[in-house]
Amino acid sequence: MQRSPLLRTITGLLALATIVGVPTAAQARLQCVTYARQISAVQLSGNARDWWGNAQGVYTRGNAPRKGAVLAFRGTHAMPMGHVAVVSKVIDDRHVLISHANWSHPGAVEKGVMAVDVSETGDWSQVRVWYAPTGSLGLRPSPAFGFIYPATTTASKDDDSDNDAG
Repeated sequence: MQRSPLLRTITGLLALATIVGVPTAAQARLQCVTYARQISAVQLSGNARDWWGNAQGVYTRGNAPRKGAVLAFRGTHAMPMGHVAVVSKVIDDRHVLISHANWSHPGAVEKGVMAVDVSETGDWSQVRVWYAPTGSLGLRPSPAFGFIYPATTTASKDDDSDNDAG
C-alpha cells in the first residue's frame, strides 16, 4: 500500500521537527542550577530564584561569604529565573571568587571569577560579577538574597538563617 503524497509530506515534516525541536546533548546548555548541584554540597531543586526559599529549614542561610556556599541571586527582568554560583574562594568580606554556569555565555562554565559586594551595608544584597564579553565586572549590580551554606559550612553568629529578605 502506497502512502499519499500528503501523508509522506506530513511524516517528513514531523520527523524533521523532532530532529530540530528536541535538543541533543551537544545542543543542550548547562544551566547554573545543574552546575551548582554538581560542584557543591547544596542539593536543592527548582529555578535559581527559588533556591533561597527552598533552603529554609534545610540549610543555614546568611550574608557572609564562605567557601563552598552558594550565592543565590534574585530573579530580575534581565535574569527572570535568578542565578546561583558557588563560592570557590573568599578574598575578603566583599570580594569572592565564584564558579558558575550560563552567565557570560549560554551554557559556558566559568571558574574562579570575581564577584563583588557593592551593597551600601555590606550584606551582599547587590553584587557585581565578572562578565567576560566586557572584560570587566558587570555593567549593573545584580540583586542577591545571600549565601546558602552546605551542611559542613557554618555561618557566623551574626547570620540570620530565617531572614527571607536577604
